[in-house]
Parts: sequence; structure tokens; C-alpha cells
Amino acid sequence: MAATDRARWRSAANWLNLATPCGLLLARATGCRVRSGPRGLYLALGYRLDLPDAAAFTVGNVVLWREGLDEPERCPGLIVHEERHASQYAWCLGLPFLPLYAVAAGYSWLRTGDPASRNVFERQAGLAAGGYTQRRSRPIGALLPPLRRWSRPRG
Repeated sequence: MAATDRARWRSAANWLNLATPCGLLLARATGCRVRSGPRGLYLALGYRLDLPDAAAFTVGNVVLWREGLDEPERCPGLIVHEERHASQYAWCLGLPFLPLYAVAAGYSWLRTGDPASRNVFERQAGLAAGGYTQRRSRPIGALLPPLRRWSRPRG
């Protein structure tokens, strides 16, 4: 399948699963300026809320850019990273991507102290392109003592 066919498929899927309309609604509600971007993406400029703590993030085919990053074309690697997240929305049938991403981020945080390093979605999108550095995983044994404390019978 050619890149343009994949972009069309992703765009149609994210419209049908309502992820892109939700992304456009979020962009409008937060006062972003929306314009067309490459390969069926929409670039929403001027996102000002504190969450998530990222230079850019994606909802459907809408990439919301932090205030002050008004020239996304100067960050082609980050555009590709966010485009991969748009594809992940399509494969996850839209908004179910969000709780799946939260679980993956929680797992990564437990294993590394960082929500991206072991997050399957961030790894597939490209850690470095997203501005993340890979942290080493903590041994599973290091996670067990607190779990043992919680599971001990009290009495």
C-alpha cells in the first residue's frame, strides 16, 4: 500500500471512529488555530493547557502543538512521530487508544520511572523522534517489595 493510500485510510478511519472530530473539538475549545498539515493531518497551533506535558500530542489526525511552536515544519521528526500516533488511533478504533495508552504509560513508569521508555505506543512511534530518551528498566524484583507489603495479611 502506497504512503498516500495509508494516509487516506488513516484519515477516513479516524473520521469514522470520531477521534479526529474529537481532536478538532479539543483544538477549538482550547483556542488553537487549525490548519492542514502533511498527509491528512491537521496542525492545531497554540495549545496552552498544562496536560499533557509534551511539545505536541495527537487526537485522531489532529496534532496539537504547544504554544510557541508555531512552525511545526521545522520539526519533521516530531511530525512523523505524531503521524504514527494518528495511525495508532486508527488501529485502536479511535478513542479506545487513550486508555490503552494510559496503561502502557503506567507500565513504563513502573518499569523505568518514565512514562515513555517502555510504552509500546511511544516506542513504535519512535522515542527519539518524540523527544524522549530511553531509560533502563528496573528489575522486576525491585518492584516486588512494595507489592509484598501491600499483600501481607494484617492482624
